Amino acid sequence: MSKVRTRYAPSPTGKMHVGNLRSALYEFLIAKHAGGDFMLRIEDTDQERFVEGATDIIYRTLESAGLKHDEGPDKDGGFGPYIQSERMKSGIYMEYAKKLVERGEAYYCFCNKERLDSLKTEIVEGKEIMMYDKHCLSLSKEEVEANLASGKPFVIRQNIPNEGTTTFHDELYGDISVENAELDDMVLIKSDGYPTYNFANVVDDHTMNITHVVRGNEYLSSAPKYQRLYDAFGWESPVYIHLPLITDENHKKLSKRSGHASFEDLVAQGFLTDAVVNYIALLGWSPEDNREIFTLDELIEEFDYHRISKSPAVFDIVKLKWMNGEYLKAMDFDKFYEMAEPYLRESLTKDFDLKKIAAMVKTRIEIFPDIAEHVDFFEAVPEYDVSMYAHKKMKTTPETSLEVLQELIPVLETQEDYSNDGLYETLCKYVADKGCKNGYVMWPVRTAVSGKQMTPGGATEIMEVLGKEESLSRIRAAVAKLESCKESSL
Repeated sequence: MSKVRTRYAPSPTGKMHVGNLRSALYEFLIAKHAGGDFMLRIEDTDQERFVEGATDIIYRTLESAGLKHDEGPDKDGGFGPYIQSERMKSGIYMEYAKKLVERGEAYYCFCNKERLDSLKTEIVEGKEIMMYDKHCLSLSKEEVEANLASGKPFVIRQNIPNEGTTTFHDELYGDISVENAELDDMVLIKSDGYPTYNFANVVDDHTMNITHVVRGNEYLSSAPKYQRLYDAFGWESPVYIHLPLITDENHKKLSKRSGHASFEDLVAQGFLTDAVVNYIALLGWSPEDNREIFTLDELIEEFDYHRISKSPAVFDIVKLKWMNGEYLKAMDFDKFYEMAEPYLRESLTKDFDLKKIAAMVKTRIEIFPDIAEHVDFFEAVPEYDVSMYAHKKMKTTPETSLEVLQELIPVLETQEDYSNDGLYETLCKYVADKGCKNGYVMWPVRTAVSGKQMTPGGATEIMEVLGKEESLSRIRAAVAKLESCKESSL
């Protein structure tokens, strides 16, 4: 069997959509799992959709995701050029289109816009499609040559028979047969001399020895036309793998409006690239066991494209956040702090020990922007209701909390060691002397210094960061708040 060769062939039209990145990832994994080559080819023949700078986005995204290509515009492997507009300069697409004309598998079409607009249309998959009536197929060789000589505008169309069926094989969907009468004579070479996406795709895949073609299942309807081109040339077809659709939580096609449809959007929202790649790998594929966390090397080892599902994959942002949180928990602390520091500095203006705060939030956040809501109380205690001091499990009430805080103030005023360990030891001694459980004391103290029910650290961890003066100031304020509420209730 020939060496496995896959290609990622994006069009430079903007940010990289999650679906595009999944295609690139699966193509990379299929090649690397089999010890093959992964190639990058830029398909820029659609000049109307070309976006300046989009090619750079493609390079940056692949590099960031760890999908290193073996061949591409920057790595010649002997099959270049790897940019379609540059390949076009050699005349390769027109050359192959003319070969099909010679074989009767394609023909010149000189119909103008007015005539094409007058043709009947059909609804195919919800879209109105014009079905060409083969009008120019009947032109004699002399008429065609005369039109060409006079410079009359033309396109070259694929000649698909009106009778019979076309069958192709997909690794996930099996054999699929389509009535030829349902297939339109698609344009291969446009009037500007550029090849259409479909035609250039087939020519390039064959001439670049691509063995496996991986793409979204929205291309299933075009696959019969691709197959007819392979058959018309007498070429061996590649292995087709059509991937399931990616939908949002409402089972609608993932759109740019969702805010997480592109790789750049997700990175900007604070997701780690490794977590995004891991999650996207599971959008349509599953391993033999229920494992969910994979490094890229582990994905290469495990990936079997036969385990790709035909069912639509749901992009669940909640699940991605969970996975990202697992990556943050496992991350080396120094690396975590390096990435978290900008978010901490944006949230905190006072002079705190940011490393200690980072250590507190590391296991509590799912994405870096979550940091803000976890650390805001360090700046100032938010407004809160004294009912927060009531906790059934801790057996605390506003009244018992007031008593504890009042008794602790003189103890904490004489406390010199305001480290987490020193404070914890002092509070535990108070607990022992009072004959109560830890929570009976720690809950009101933590509430007093934070004003929040949920905090990334415990009472003494927070006090260590706040320092003696600020900690006592907050506890005194809490006592005043509790006393005021007690008096007002009398």
